[in-house]
Amino acid sequence: MKPFAKALSLIATSVLLTAFAASATAQGTYPDRPIKLVVGFSPGGLSDTMARAIAVEMSDSIGQPVVVENRTGAGSTIAGDYVAKSDPDGYTVWLQDMTNHAINSTLYKNLPYDSLNDFTPVTFIAISPLVVITNPEQGAESIQQLVEMIKAEPGKYSYASAGAGTGNHLGAEMLKAQSGLDVVHVPYKGSTPSVVSVLSGDTLFSLVTVPSSLQHIESGGLRALAVTTPNRVSALPDLPTLIESGHDVEIASVSGILLPAGAPAEVVARLHEEFAKATETESVRQVYAQIGAERLIVSPEEMGARMKSDIAKFAPLVEAAGVKVE
Repeated sequence: MKPFAKALSLIATSVLLTAFAASATAQGTYPDRPIKLVVGFSPGGLSDTMARAIAVEMSDSIGQPVVVENRTGAGSTIAGDYVAKSDPDGYTVWLQDMTNHAINSTLYKNLPYDSLNDFTPVTFIAISPLVVITNPEQGAESIQQLVEMIKAEPGKYSYASAGAGTGNHLGAEMLKAQSGLDVVHVPYKGSTPSVVSVLSGDTLFSLVTVPSSLQHIESGGLRALAVTTPNRVSALPDLPTLIESGHDVEIASVSGILLPAGAPAEVVARLHEEFAKATETESVRQVYAQIGAERLIVSPEEMGARMKSDIAKFAPLVEAAGVKVE
């Protein structure tokens, strides 16, 4: 080979080897900068509390900051739109209430993203119950007594929700349909005012998250009647489930991790590993216990299948409730 041609060959080989090494290094060092953990709900809520506890543990594990960013509004769809349009490089991660995500796919008439095709599933991280609450002064000491009260005087009583089309609204509608109840829905703007309405006696009952009600349950201001998950929860171990109480109703807040569509398989695998590790730590387990959450880790494939089935499950409930958001 002539010297000039040989030199060109050596240069070309060097360029290829450098590119290969750079690619391998890039793959091997993910993440090499801060990760943004997006939450579509306000600070202090269920999703935000989980996110902040997990972010601390993951930051230590990966050697890069995991920064929680709250992008609130429109039932978490603002956060969803932001994540869907982000680079799928693993540096923008969405911690979402997957029940809310499934409901939104039917609830919003003009959703700015495709709930399935615009995201890459990573894993679920927790399942959190709703709690059926009432004011003790109303007299119901069990879910069956509550049902009997409503049936005895059809149309007299009302129930509160955090808003039309929310998980607690649809959960109450499931109980209403399953038990044949004539009870009026009163939607509020958020969990706190719905809890206040039950505390004050303005409404008979509500289905709410554990964090929004636990303080009042422990103080006696509210009476918890049942939880909506298939199994009892550690935060309220003596409280029966609706299924135990003879009511075939199951609904929960299932928290999950999503990336934009097209995320590399190696990034998905690394994040799955890191979220699984973080949710096993003692500090996160303590937070879960305080908010009534149970750890739930699944494969990306299992999460994707559950997303499809949940959208199909909630679509007829949203339509039967007659709610739509433009």
